[in-house]
Amino acid sequence: MLLSFNSKEGRSRRTVIAWICVFVFVSSITVGAAQWFKPFNVTYDHRALILDGHRRMLISAGIHYPRATPEMWPDLIAKAKEGGADVIETYVFWNGHEPAKGQYNFEGRYDLVKFAKLVASNGLYFFLRIGPYACAEWNFGGFPVWLRDIPGIEFRTNNAPFKEEMKRFVSKVVNLMKEEKLFSWQGGPIILLQIENEYGNLESSYGNEGKEYVKWAASMALSLGAGVPWVMCRQPDAPYDIIDTCNAYYCDGFKPNSHNKPTFWTENWDGWYTQWGERLPHRPVEDLAFAVARFFQRGGSLQNYYMYFGGTNFGRTAGGPLQITSYDYDAPIDEYGLLREPKWGHLKDLHAALKLCEPALVAADSPTYIKLGTNQEAHVYQADVHPKGLNLSLSQISRKCSAFLANIDEHKAATVTFRGQAYTLPPWSVSILPDCRNTAFNTAKVGAQTSVKLVGSDLPPASNILPAQQLIHRNGISPISKSWMTAKEPISIWSKSSFTAEGIWEHLNVTKDQSDYLWYSTRIYVSDGDILFWKKNAVHPKLTIDSVRDILRVFVNGQLIGTVVGHWVKVVQTLQFQPGYNNLTLLSQTVGLQNYGAFIEKDGAGIRGTIKLTGFESGNIDLSKSLWTYQVGLQGEFLKFYNEENENAEWVELTPDAIPSTFTWYKTYFDVPGGKDPVALDFESMGKGQAWVNGHHIGRYWTRVSPKSGCQVCDYRGAYDSDKCTTNCGKPTQTLYHVPRSWLKASNNFLVISEETGGNPFGISVKLHSASLVCAQMSESYYPPLQKLVNASLIGQEVSSNDMIPEMHLRCRDGHIISSITFASFGTPEGSCQSFSRGDCDAPSSTSIVSKACLGKSSCSIKISGAVFGDDPCKDVAKTLSVEARCASPSSTDGSFQL
Repeated sequence: MLLSFNSKEGRSRRTVIAWICVFVFVSSITVGAAQWFKPFNVTYDHRALILDGHRRMLISAGIHYPRATPEMWPDLIAKAKEGGADVIETYVFWNGHEPAKGQYNFEGRYDLVKFAKLVASNGLYFFLRIGPYACAEWNFGGFPVWLRDIPGIEFRTNNAPFKEEMKRFVSKVVNLMKEEKLFSWQGGPIILLQIENEYGNLESSYGNEGKEYVKWAASMALSLGAGVPWVMCRQPDAPYDIIDTCNAYYCDGFKPNSHNKPTFWTENWDGWYTQWGERLPHRPVEDLAFAVARFFQRGGSLQNYYMYFGGTNFGRTAGGPLQITSYDYDAPIDEYGLLREPKWGHLKDLHAALKLCEPALVAADSPTYIKLGTNQEAHVYQADVHPKGLNLSLSQISRKCSAFLANIDEHKAATVTFRGQAYTLPPWSVSILPDCRNTAFNTAKVGAQTSVKLVGSDLPPASNILPAQQLIHRNGISPISKSWMTAKEPISIWSKSSFTAEGIWEHLNVTKDQSDYLWYSTRIYVSDGDILFWKKNAVHPKLTIDSVRDILRVFVNGQLIGTVVGHWVKVVQTLQFQPGYNNLTLLSQTVGLQNYGAFIEKDGAGIRGTIKLTGFESGNIDLSKSLWTYQVGLQGEFLKFYNEENENAEWVELTPDAIPSTFTWYKTYFDVPGGKDPVALDFESMGKGQAWVNGHHIGRYWTRVSPKSGCQVCDYRGAYDSDKCTTNCGKPTQTLYHVPRSWLKASNNFLVISEETGGNPFGISVKLHSASLVCAQMSESYYPPLQKLVNASLIGQEVSSNDMIPEMHLRCRDGHIISSITFASFGTPEGSCQSFSRGDCDAPSSTSIVSKACLGKSSCSIKISGAVFGDDPCKDVAKTLSVEARCASPSSTDGSFQL
């Protein structure tokens, strides 16, 4: 294939080179309904995974099937494929699949087989991380809570009861995959499995028993006859037949524990998780692309984005401590299934550049290292001979060369000389040269479009607005409903299943995680002498508890006195008693069970240590041995107020002037706008609780506010961590809660809310998510269109010089079209998306040229060339095209478009 480049970066004006790119794919076929690929074997050597005899460089996309609905899966998988993924990765969630011992669930959001088959039908491979410990910020790390009740059990160590249960579940999953013919040797997509997860971080806590457990887990996994390789991540002592892998923000320096194993990156953290009351993380795509390029530059061969799509912790699946309902993770596909751009698009370009290098990467056993400067280096992949033991075609063993030029300086750009040519490298960046000469991609130069997510309501203004709602409308919020019903949750013992026992029982031993809530109630006698003692000494009695987690609420005679939030924190709460007998009620709440750490089965929840009353005339009162009455859950939970047909609740109309109260249930009906835009409920007017829509538990909500400080201007340069580039300071961590379209009806959707702290349901609104604004900015010296190079390389086509001209691509998604061009300038425009302005140099035809190319279309491309825009507005000046466009549904444009 002949490629002709025009570039100013150390190249002649017209250079014709031979650039041979041949990709090896396992052929995809369909035989009946059970086979998606021609059966193939999976092995590995020191360099890479070997599929059907061919080494592969693989891009994997993490998508957790229960964090989306089955209706969302096809679109998510298709977007991952379009973004350049070869593999879909997921954990397996034991507590979702076996909620009670021996009772399995592989349906709905837990239909793992259906998910795997969708991956296969898209021609992608599947990486199944069985664990069965997942972590994943998932409730109890994926372990079922019933597991901790097995006599004599200790998790994740050389413990017979645990090993028996672990083997039983892992065998269940492997055998199910075999029965459905989902392994590669059966014509299925599964090429890789994982046993355990990040155990190496904790192994020392278990001493020699931990080492024995690792050996057992590996041996057990291999004994199941899955027929594909197994990995252990973050496991330096992984046995010989198990590949140890890296999980981190950067893995370019990682090497496995044997020269016979390839270098895999099982978790590339492209964002981070979020806890209630914390800022939102953001990882710049320039840094993420830098990390990926460095990994492949330094010998890596499989990289998995954790997460490519994060999704939602529906129900009570969020882990602990205090994980929020959204698991967006700042991933390339956001929580709602929309592309996060430019992150998705820039990574797509990176993947295309890596694919152009794949023939050289798989042919060379190792790169040649060249030092280019103090903080600059090159790695060159070149092969002239047939690698030993590898099945390559004649075209593959012809001469190939690809190079990566890195500048790891965090502050300064550098000009380096490589093979007699000069290359300018921005700080903290990698340039990829698929032919060892011409730059196809630089990690710090983003040419992909930016999509601005607009969140708003398409609901018409409600009529006959109640007085309490008028202010809401004046503030621009369209309430979800003008009619609400309410029911009070009793702050007392109501259940026939309640019981009285001596002492403080551990939270999970009582609730079995059937509810977040456990009530402890006892009676306290206050004498007249106590009252006089407090008045005389100007003191108040106090409740002290050694330690609690996650939330403890203290009630005296049904009135909320105080709330403590934290992870095993001490409680000192001032109390107010009446003379005589008083009801002291403690409400222990979990907000996700511990999902990480050693001995999590012993971590528990609720109250630890001594509990006592201080400040009484007769001295302190130890309540640790007192009689307490226990009650699990809320009445509304167990009577299932969230079921529309439920007739047990005593609902009354909520008046607009009602004072917000604690522990109250609300219900209403609401409509949603038509279309495909994702839907969320805005709960900013509420406090803390849980919500259900049409019987579906959409998750916990909480308007806990993040710190006011800590957000700063984000600079991609330099090593990333979760405290860098945070956003949302001084605001509630989460206010919008995803309601999947498949859970909704066009009208009369049934919403039920359990509110704990007091809130105004009249302020709840429906919000639609859409990428309604797209922007792009590209210079005429940018790199050639990567996709054209990839497509040409696949069919051996010659690429003309015209095809090497940089191209700007704009695209509206999900059926929307480009309805207007709000800014266009070819010349020296200034600013960035949503703040573009014209510079001193501007082609007068800019708007008309872009409008002609794009209006009324779902996507368009414009070549970045003076020849396209007519007379050169400023000769000898490097020019840039900046464009901002709006997207809309075709039905809303009426065939008219705005220039």
